[in-house]
Order: sequence, then structure tokens, then C-alpha cells
Amino acid sequence: MKVIRFADHEGVVRLGEVSERAAESTAIGATARLISGDLFGTWTVTEEEAEVACLLAPLEPVNLIAIGLNYRRHAEESGAAIPDHPLVFAKLTSALLAPGEAIRLPHSAPDEVDYEAELAVVIGKTARHVSQQDALSYVLGYTCANDVSARDCQKHRDRQWTRGKSFDTFCPLGPCLVIDPSIDPNTLSIRSRLGGQVMQESNTADMIFSVPRLISYLSDQFTLLPGTVILTGTPEGVGCAREPAVYLREGDTIEVVIDGIGTLANPVRCEQLA
Repeated sequence: MKVIRFADHEGVVRLGEVSERAAESTAIGATARLISGDLFGTWTVTEEEAEVACLLAPLEPVNLIAIGLNYRRHAEESGAAIPDHPLVFAKLTSALLAPGEAIRLPHSAPDEVDYEAELAVVIGKTARHVSQQDALSYVLGYTCANDVSARDCQKHRDRQWTRGKSFDTFCPLGPCLVIDPSIDPNTLSIRSRLGGQVMQESNTADMIFSVPRLISYLSDQFTLLPGTVILTGTPEGVGCAREPAVYLREGDTIEVVIDGIGTLANPVRCEQLA
């Protein structure tokens, strides 16, 4: 099933189940069957319906954990060795952005803002020291993410990743949360499109560390709370690896597309200071 988080015409934030077709669009104007309860506890899909006035990110994460260099061909295009262990970093939760909202090129680092199409895994129950065999039983669902990155901060100015990965609007998430235990997260086609042109096109089968491996590894390092979102890495084709480099510019639209989940689309604007 495909679950969206949205505001109705009275401004009330709701959870609802939508059709496949509605989930593939912005869902604005679509009708959702309302969900009663807590997705991280007990919940049911009711017969009550509401119209979507504003689509929101499918959840408000308690933590955003991300993985670098997790696709073989992306590591190759970056000139990096295949890592022996997952390369773990964090994004601030204040970077969260809804589908359709604008990625803002930060006034302090507007020139080398890059896109990264990623599969996001949402943890559904507390996970600590879990095995790879049991790891997927801790997953609530999957969604699309864009690990937007200011490369000049990440690679040269700061020499660490927190600021460059965590500017406001640098974590678009959505359009929906797919809850389906039958999904194999390591067989999904994934791509990004910039202005309609395909920039990344791959499959999660190219991951160096599979989703079960990531969950097991991360749960050995720290507790994964319900509502934790894991960004699992990006495939080859990022802007900084191109000749010449391609970075996001005002007026662009960047899309992340994962088969079976949907399309996450966000326009790009320059940050406006008050």
C-alpha cells in the first residue's frame, strides 16, 4: 500500500492511503482513505476520505542516517576504493523537504549544489544488534530521497560533510511511503532526471552493502528508533563527477524516480534572505 502524509483543506495534517496513480503524481486534489492510529504502533485504514490540499513529506524522521559510496559504479566514478565498511554520516532533520517544495541554493554556498537519487528505508520498530536475516522485519516501508549536497563545502571548504549535506531543504523525501513486506529493496530501478534529462540510471542491486546489511551494521553502532530514515547511497551520474560538472541552478527541476515507489520532484530556487 502507498501512504501519504498531507494537509486537508482545513489545514489538518492527515495520513492516508492513495491509489497507485495518485501516488505517482503530486497527489494534490486526490482523495485519500484516512488512516487511524500510529504507523509505528497500531493503525487501520478507515472508510473515511479526505481530499489532498498539500502533500507533505511522508513522515517527520527522528534521525536521518545516510550512507556514502554505496554503489560500485558511483565509487568508481568518484575515484574511490570500494569501502570495507559502510561510510556513515548524518543529515540534520531540519533539512527535510516535502515533494514539490523548492530546494533552496544556500546564499553561503550556491555554486556547487548537487543531486543524489536514493532509496530511503524507514525503520518501524526499535532495532539494536539485529541480524541481517531479521533486518527487514524492522522496516516499516520505503520512499524516495534526494541527498542534496553542497560539494564545495563537503570536499574543500569544510573537509567534513555535516554542513554540506544539511542545509535547509537538502533532504527531499516522498512522495509516499510504500508499505509492502514483499518488496526486495535490492532489486529496484532508480534514476534521477534534471529538467527531464536522465542523469542517473541504475538498480539497487549495484549497492555494495545491501539494505539488510546496512540495517544490521547500523543497529550494531547505535539504536535505530522508530521513524529513523536511512538513505542508502546514490548510483553513478552525480553532477560533480561529470565533465563538465553539472550543478543545480535556479529554475531547474530535479526528480528522483524509483520503480514501484514513485517520483519525487522538486524545483530549485535561490535562497532569499529576509
